[in-house]
Amino acid sequence: MHIQPVDWVIAFLCVSICFVPAFFFARRARKNTTEFFASGRSVPWWLAGLSMVATTFSSDTPNLVTDIVRRQGVAGNWVWWAFVITGLSTVFFYAQLWRRSGVLTDLEFYELRYSGKAASALRGFRAVYLGLLFNVLIMAGVNLAACKIANILFGLAPWQTLLFVGLLNVFFAAESGLWGVLVIDMIQFFVKMTAVISAAYFALQLPQVGGLHGMVSKLSVMKGPQGINYLNILPDFSNNWDLAVAVFILPLAVQWWSVWYPGAEPGGGSYIAQRMLASKSEKDALGAVLFFNIAHYVLRPWPWILVGLCSLIVYPELADIQRAFPNLDPKLLGHDIAYPAMLKFLPVGFVGLMIGGLIAANSSTILTHLNWGASYLVHDFYRRFIRTDASEKHYVGVGRAVIVGLLVCSALVTLVLTSAKDTFDIILQVGAGTGLLYLTRWFWWRINAWCEIVAMVSSFAISVLLLLLKKFGSYTPTGHYDLLITIAATTICWLLAAYFAPQTDHETLVNFYTKVRPPGPGWEKVRRDANLPAHDARDQRDNIPLSLLGWFSGSILIWSALFAVGNFLYGRMAAAGGLLVVVLVTGGLLLWTLSRLWGGPDEDSPTPTEPETITA
Repeated sequence: MHIQPVDWVIAFLCVSICFVPAFFFARRARKNTTEFFASGRSVPWWLAGLSMVATTFSSDTPNLVTDIVRRQGVAGNWVWWAFVITGLSTVFFYAQLWRRSGVLTDLEFYELRYSGKAASALRGFRAVYLGLLFNVLIMAGVNLAACKIANILFGLAPWQTLLFVGLLNVFFAAESGLWGVLVIDMIQFFVKMTAVISAAYFALQLPQVGGLHGMVSKLSVMKGPQGINYLNILPDFSNNWDLAVAVFILPLAVQWWSVWYPGAEPGGGSYIAQRMLASKSEKDALGAVLFFNIAHYVLRPWPWILVGLCSLIVYPELADIQRAFPNLDPKLLGHDIAYPAMLKFLPVGFVGLMIGGLIAANSSTILTHLNWGASYLVHDFYRRFIRTDASEKHYVGVGRAVIVGLLVCSALVTLVLTSAKDTFDIILQVGAGTGLLYLTRWFWWRINAWCEIVAMVSSFAISVLLLLLKKFGSYTPTGHYDLLITIAATTICWLLAAYFAPQTDHETLVNFYTKVRPPGPGWEKVRRDANLPAHDARDQRDNIPLSLLGWFSGSILIWSALFAVGNFLYGRMAAAGGLLVVVLVTGGLLLWTLSRLWGGPDEDSPTPTEPETITA
């Protein structure tokens, strides 16, 4: 693509607007690890929520959604739409519990909830497993998308792209701390949304597409793989049962509670937990996660989906993309590259906006993952097990060095990946079976550190075994059966550990319950043995029936709003109107539930005493 000078100017301005404010937080980030990794626990709900949305909106996200649409139609997106249930469960059952725990990272939770050497080993292992290995894989997937986009737009080789985004991201991640990341995320969100909406608009205006009506008319008669209808929001159960199971039934029935995936963890975790822990109160933590889920599922998907649908008309086959971009590296050719291929039709000026938006999309995710991964490796591994008595300045310095190391490792892994969808599937498979454990550990005293160790080991071992059987044996099931096998086996393993492995000591259980006050019958034995009161008046916020009502109404609200937008775009006004009525009813029910749960005075949780993070 030929980039005009005005586009470079606009792209430079977009990047400058996003990054310059981060400079003002560099001095604050140097104070101590609480400031560097948790923003001093003073983040308002709207900033934490915007940061969550921006983080999950990466340069690989439009590519991933385009890949799904081209292979499985719009209905294929249920593989991540099902995580609405996970996100809303975090809002109503876990956000306030995380904030009450007072930990700096979600891995510090292990030594608050469990006891003995197993708890310490679990914390250290997870710090390396998630902060280094898993985190590097995620960042590599994000960078792979950046390489594909840069190859289409500028003809850059992967190493050139990695060098540019690497230098930009590592500087700001190491210098500004979480405050800078949050502010960058906030500005980037608006830049990115403007860019992707523009891309969708101009894709629809192409003569071969013919606007929304033309797109719907043309795709209504096109059939995809296995005869799928690309426009369907629900899969076709009559003609393609196996695909319906994979993209709809399995995600809704099993995947949402059983699979650990960053940004949609059952019970909250990773950078979602980091934002909740950085929030200034329990109410802010809840509000942040609620805003994140609404924006994540309602505001963002359709601009990506529309471009993906238009790409099916412009580039029906991958060979069409290769012909349109003869200099494209064949190793980068895949359905996910159709999104950047559609950007060639943007007019002058909007190309620059998209370049700035894509740089912002890459940075918002990479910056978060660098800060999050470094918080694990420094606070939960280095500080906990290697150097326990150094100054805060020392730990912040180590954090910056770790950020550089993480970026280099992710760049190396990027060079061996081929598809954003493949990376997504790998992460789902390796995290299969652990989700139910993360949901129940807050509400059932019997869950112990060995449950988590067994779950991680069994999930990973079964995933590797299935991979070896497919590679060297005659075992050839589809991916969703692999997922079910891994979930079932892993769940059985950790349930056995809950009853037969060494239990958490009584004092640790009492201390955890006293501090976090988890509701429900799962702690009745601990309460009874320690002669603890059940709940006080404040725990109206933990009213389980009201929380269940909020969970249900919030989930229906989000899906109804998402599909109302889709039907409106398709021109199906009757269906859109009906869904809008559902949105209004469930929205009113959600507001009523929130007023009952949080209608009283805002009792901010006091900032907990943190002996590990006292300023030197």
